[in-house]
Amino acid sequence: MKTKVYLSGPITNQPDHMKRFNEAQNALEKEGYSVINPSLIASCLPEDTEYEEYMKLDMALLEMCDEIYMLKGWQKSCGANREYGYALAKGMVVICQQ
Repeated sequence: MKTKVYLSGPITNQPDHMKRFNEAQNALEKEGYSVINPSLIASCLPEDTEYEEYMKLDMALLEMCDEIYMLKGWQKSCGANREYGYALAKGMVVICQQ
């Protein structure tokens, strides 16, 4: 079974977030990971989805994973910091993008 990894990084007010998340997903899949890309999933939700609704979904997606992959700039994202803290509390492997 492949290791499942969750992508975490800044999305709000980041016009290039889809590109950055998709590039990370492609690179990790080439390394053999199964990737959950919340940016891609969020793009399928209605426009009136609220921030806390996104976060609730993201935490459920993160719960499904073995590892979390922190994209560059995650430290400046409130949501990514919440995901990071959750991953640490769960004892998950944390990988930071170089």
